[in-house]
Amino acid sequence: MKKTRLRVLVAEDDPEVRAALAELIDGEPSLKLVGAAADATEAIALAASEQPDVVLLDVRMPGGGGVTAARGISRRSPRSKVIALSGQGDRETVLQMLEAGVVGYLLKGSSVDEIVDAIKRAPEGRGSLSIELTGDIIQELAGQLSAGTRKRNKHQTFERRIRRALETSSAFAMVFQPIVGLRDGATVGAEALARFAGPPQRAPNLWFAEAAVVGLDGELELLAVHKAIDALPQLPHRAYLTLNVSPTTLTTTGFLKLVSSTDGSRLVAEITEHAPIRNYTRLGEALTTLRALGMRLAIDDAGAGYSSLRHILELSPDLIKLDVSLIRDIDRDRSKQALAAGLISFADKMGSSIIAEGIERAAEAKTLVELGVGHGQGYFLGRPLPLPLRNRKSWPQSATVNPIRA
Repeated sequence: MKKTRLRVLVAEDDPEVRAALAELIDGEPSLKLVGAAADATEAIALAASEQPDVVLLDVRMPGGGGVTAARGISRRSPRSKVIALSGQGDRETVLQMLEAGVVGYLLKGSSVDEIVDAIKRAPEGRGSLSIELTGDIIQELAGQLSAGTRKRNKHQTFERRIRRALETSSAFAMVFQPIVGLRDGATVGAEALARFAGPPQRAPNLWFAEAAVVGLDGELELLAVHKAIDALPQLPHRAYLTLNVSPTTLTTTGFLKLVSSTDGSRLVAEITEHAPIRNYTRLGEALTTLRALGMRLAIDDAGAGYSSLRHILELSPDLIKLDVSLIRDIDRDRSKQALAAGLISFADKMGSSIIAEGIERAAEAKTLVELGVGHGQGYFLGRPLPLPLRNRKSWPQSATVNPIRA
């Protein structure tokens, strides 16, 4: 049985070099010349019509150069293997051509045997590099491969961890921090917070950030919301529950379905200052639907940056939560008092209520009352705890214990 000859296309802008390569291929019994192109456009067209086994391609040529030609040939003739042939052996050029899909890179001046051998090896996917290039290029490619492998491995590790959290009931649980009346000490609500069992042991925000990397943040948020809502009947009577949720998740049908299953008047969607909102119109439409169920909206971290102020202006929240950075040592810092007073006045004119976060000392609570803040949360008022509470004093001021007097 007669062995099939490899069909080869030559693409070279120099007429003398093109003729020499054509002669070389014609003189080799195992090869057959099917065309010769003088520029990148012609090379792509000939490859599309002839569907050669191998293309011997000049890197520097008119019509877009070797990178354009290699990519065009790959699209129009996917079976063709491309070997770059160039007088340039710099690392950047070689890597660009390899990224464009060539299986080999030979320097002009390579021996006839080296060129013929590269052509014969190409259809089997066996790449060829001129010996002068091998050391540096292989090292570079190995480094890129290593970085790519590390990135893939890291992504896979993230995904395994998050899927375990989604599929294992004990992987994380919800705790609840009371929101307390600063004048009478009554618990008016509670914020639901996720606590992960690990491994690894780390802050909840890192788990949610990792979930976002692998595209599972929406699922993780909805599961946290589901667990929080399940605990709602164990909260003090009439106390509301705030749910930390991203703007994207808030607009989903999954979130709407979850909150529709309970008394919406006891639920508050809490959006952080740090959450990017790309479409206020869409979010506003979703909030209209949720508010029809009785839900309210809280903007978290007010006073921490510009974003929270824009969120407030665009979304008209029912509750505005002053950031811990503003509350810490507010009794000793007149500038913080002035900023808080401005936000309190602003909220009052908008018809919003203020909640101060991160209260850790009685003096901070007293100053906030003097400024006109009605409600707060923080370790001074009650730590985040799982429900049900076996001892009501676990939330020190959850009933009328030690009310703050202005």
